[in-house]
Amino acid sequence: MTPIRWGILGAADFARRFMGPAIHAAKGAELSALATSSPDKAAGFAAFAPGITVHDSYDALLADPAVDAVYIPLPNHLHVDWSLKALAAGKHVLCEKPMGLAAADYDRLIAARDAAGLLAAEAFMIVHHPQFIRARDLYAQGAIGKLMHVDATFTYNNAGDMTNIRNRPETGGGALRDIGVYTFGAARFVSGQEPDAITHAELRLENDVDVFAQVAVTFPDFAYSALVSMRMHPRQQVTFHGDKGVMRLTCPFNANVFDIAQLTLETDGSSIITERWPGVNHYILQVENFGNALRGEADYPCPLEFSRGTQAMMDMVFAAGAPR
Repeated sequence: MTPIRWGILGAADFARRFMGPAIHAAKGAELSALATSSPDKAAGFAAFAPGITVHDSYDALLADPAVDAVYIPLPNHLHVDWSLKALAAGKHVLCEKPMGLAAADYDRLIAARDAAGLLAAEAFMIVHHPQFIRARDLYAQGAIGKLMHVDATFTYNNAGDMTNIRNRPETGGGALRDIGVYTFGAARFVSGQEPDAITHAELRLENDVDVFAQVAVTFPDFAYSALVSMRMHPRQQVTFHGDKGVMRLTCPFNANVFDIAQLTLETDGSSIITERWPGVNHYILQVENFGNALRGEADYPCPLEFSRGTQAMMDMVFAAGAPR
């Protein structure tokens, strides 16, 4: 198997701690290049990827013929432009979420992807995890009967770090863009349905950034409610409630960091089934699935069209919750 040679645009802490090691560990992948002007930051990557080529600019990495695909962990407001530049340079692209800040951004990315004949995708890692694949399969098999309600929660508190890009409007910050994509995408991925209407959207802002969002949404077959916040004690869960059972996903978003990913299915007769995945790294699976798609071995599980749907839902929430 010829490995996919990866380059990373920017020495982001998340890339150093999670995605860089995942690319290095993934089957059929090789972390070959990094773009950063900081020797200290480059050293953090060389510690687990000896021999990595370090470019002092993003453009230099994109011009490197020894790079097949790029991973982009830059601040949100830079995602679209650098994804388009990477595609124009002939590189496949895996970009951190949200890849765009509005649904129209995804239309541009899809058009550029198709014109280049390359693979471009958002790094929405949860759909690669067997917890979500199992949840989708159980739902499709009718394990909980008719789905009536989905509720999702994702919270953490970064009030003590106001310089963080998530707390800054100029970098596309906010709780919805950072973690709302997970609560929205989880319901869409498992159910296969798209929202009809936003019935409630309460957004609380600090420094022109949403730090709290509580939403209620109608889907064709079920009601949905979600809470995301960057000002609350950490919590994450997703529950799918049907007329014949309840399926709960604990630690659905930060597997092996917040906790161990677990699925519990409770059905008629008080039957409870619990499945756990303590050793699964969804970042590695994401990289391997990207490579499998490039080699024509499988379709990529999270195409840009899916990511556009999540952004369209977020656009609806921002419109409904906008100050009047």
